[in-house]
Amino acid sequence: MQRLDIEQAEKLWQEENLFTLGRMAHQTRLKLHPENMVTYIVDRNINYTNVCVSACKFCAFFKPPGHEDGYVLSFAELGRKISETLELGGGQILLQGGMNPDLDLVYYQKMLEFIKDRFPQLAVHGFSPPEICFLAGEAGLAIAEVISRLKKSGLDSIPGGGAEILVDRVRTELSPRKCMTGKWLEVMREAHKQGLKTSATMMFGHVESLAERISHLDKIRSLQDETRGFTAFIPWTFQPGNTLLEVQEASSAEYLKFLALSRLFLDNVPNIQASWVTQGARVGQAALLWGANDFGSTMIEENVVAAAGVCFKMPEPEMRELIQRAGFIPRRRRMDYTLLAESG
Repeated sequence: MQRLDIEQAEKLWQEENLFTLGRMAHQTRLKLHPENMVTYIVDRNINYTNVCVSACKFCAFFKPPGHEDGYVLSFAELGRKISETLELGGGQILLQGGMNPDLDLVYYQKMLEFIKDRFPQLAVHGFSPPEICFLAGEAGLAIAEVISRLKKSGLDSIPGGGAEILVDRVRTELSPRKCMTGKWLEVMREAHKQGLKTSATMMFGHVESLAERISHLDKIRSLQDETRGFTAFIPWTFQPGNTLLEVQEASSAEYLKFLALSRLFLDNVPNIQASWVTQGARVGQAALLWGANDFGSTMIEENVVAAAGVCFKMPEPEMRELIQRAGFIPRRRRMDYTLLAESG
């Protein structure tokens, strides 16, 4: 299939219906992944702090500095959460917080060293590009140096959080204190250069246009052409509950249609992840026939989306059953999409 350009992607969206785009995306997914498997990971989202100066309009989770409900997890509590994750069969944590002015780069290095010293088998998928940009600014260091220090202390990979829409007009409206598009891409480019794999994300369904959504996809595809460092793309819909944005939530049909378009456009990103956390189990299951080949995480813990009033939980046996009922073989994976041996 010839690579889609921006104009062709817009035309597909406007002229094709949900089911036609879904069929096209599923055919593409089967060409890329003919083995009839759907992968997933057992991990836990640990938010080490909820204190953040960004004050993004779409976030229901953060607290400003000095707020009585602000927190920073102690290393002892962090260790307890990790131990529980390992007991439940997890091999990775997603470590994310906020842009907390009271935590410097040395704190982050010590946190990673604490984790790796006590849990050397654990993979740490942590710190989104805005967090890394903020750390670099606070420390007066180049982004490359911050990533190098974090990697040396034990960081294994970087999540694609904080992308929202990679268009400065949207970012200025939603989160003006957060890094702009160029810096987000710079962090990912540098991470890939230093050998760290990352994911890429998009939060859509708020103040962006269709053209801006596709511009986001184009930026991800262009950087992937350059570095080949993205393992997966994860789009999800904005959850408006308890936030400062008064917009109507995007429908499940719109989610599935855009998921399909993402699979068709991102021809160099190997994996597309279903977002059952925002969509629920049944729509997440349907996503496996609309271009997704990965079911994401079992989410032993998740706080950010839950703060917006959306709280879907899924134990591993239920996740495996949903994958099987969609006609696929469930397989556990690592962040880099290498498969784990099946137990039993």
